[in-house]
Amino acid sequence: MKDKHIIIISLDAVDKNDFNILKELPNFKKVLDKSSYSCEVETVYPSLTYPAHTTIVTGKYPKNHGIINNIVVKPGDNNPDWLWHKHNINGETIYDLAKEQGMTIASLLWPVTAKANIDYNLPEIFPTKPWQNQILLSLLNGSKAYQFKLNAKFGTLRNGINQPELDNFVMASLLNTLREKQPGLTMVHLTDVDSKRHEHGYNSPEALYSLKRHDSRIGEILNCLHLMGVEEETSIIILGDHSFKDADYVIKLNKLFVDKGWILFDEKGKLNEWLVFMNFCDGSAYIYLNDKENIELLKLVKSTLMEFSKNNNDCIEAILSNEEAIKLGADPNCSLMIEAKEGYYFINDIDGEIIEATGDKYHKATHGYSPKAKQDYETFFVISGKNVKKNFNIGKMRLIDEGPTIAKLIGGKLSDADGKVLNHIFI
Repeated sequence: MKDKHIIIISLDAVDKNDFNILKELPNFKKVLDKSSYSCEVETVYPSLTYPAHTTIVTGKYPKNHGIINNIVVKPGDNNPDWLWHKHNINGETIYDLAKEQGMTIASLLWPVTAKANIDYNLPEIFPTKPWQNQILLSLLNGSKAYQFKLNAKFGTLRNGINQPELDNFVMASLLNTLREKQPGLTMVHLTDVDSKRHEHGYNSPEALYSLKRHDSRIGEILNCLHLMGVEEETSIIILGDHSFKDADYVIKLNKLFVDKGWILFDEKGKLNEWLVFMNFCDGSAYIYLNDKENIELLKLVKSTLMEFSKNNNDCIEAILSNEEAIKLGADPNCSLMIEAKEGYYFINDIDGEIIEATGDKYHKATHGYSPKAKQDYETFFVISGKNVKKNFNIGKMRLIDEGPTIAKLIGGKLSDADGKVLNHIFI
């Protein structure tokens, strides 16, 4: 018999090293002691929030679920839209299964849920154009009445997308939702650690403080469930999506492509034509050719990248063919995929020098790197429930295994998942 309530708590950017800190903190430890767990979870490539969270709910690699990046491919747009909408996902999700099982669903800032069939939906979506409004954009892409009430009650807690205020708003909204709606499946995405690491660095005091705030938030959830009298019939899942690496330099290959004449602008600075374009994934990037059949240009691009890297401290660690990118689960439509050397990451900008020190202008740490190429890059997974083993170390597993395993907890099956059910954790 399955648990009446399932809560999935995503701690964005929390990894295996953080697990060793969290396991000594009181509230995380309470959950851990009655859970099966792993701090050796291999993430997906590219290791970005949107591909990873879609993998969590589908059990698929990015190449198969369709969310191959955070952002869309749109040369000439300095602030492109993100892949916010559910219709971009190929195949079934765990919340689709939950709906089939007759469960009510709540989702708070879970990536790629805009306009999803979710009962209580506060989607993660934000303005990218000057004429857009945050509150209106959210209302139009989620549950209108639900969001209106949350904003009326807790909107003053927010300060844009700044942390910890954003997670404080999400937590107040979550606790209110648990009490008033009592959903069967609840998914919540907290980004405090991710924000602080980008801004201050991987091992910064600010990142450590955000981890401790997360433990307090877990405590708030546990206390809420206790006061509701449902703690014994609630399965709690706490997970991470990717790790992080400090970075000293940004690489702007589209600037190189402009210099080569492969990206052309008119006299007003608007994109006129492009032959080659890099779309960044932070620690990695996709290279697209407008004419995919132009083999000679592809060879020239590859040799140009090799020469550039050689002349700049071997800053590009790997140049992958389309076939190699597909094998790693990435975008089947890319012409090449490149992996940055540790200490470097890619951005789409074309202003300034091709390589710049991060300084105070750019992120001090980031992700998006290959889990196969970088050491000490695993994330974590903790799962509890009446039919789940307690204090059981799962060992090595993959992010693609989480969806099928959660699906079993829900009482369904993701039939086309790339991952497998972790059957050995169930009693």
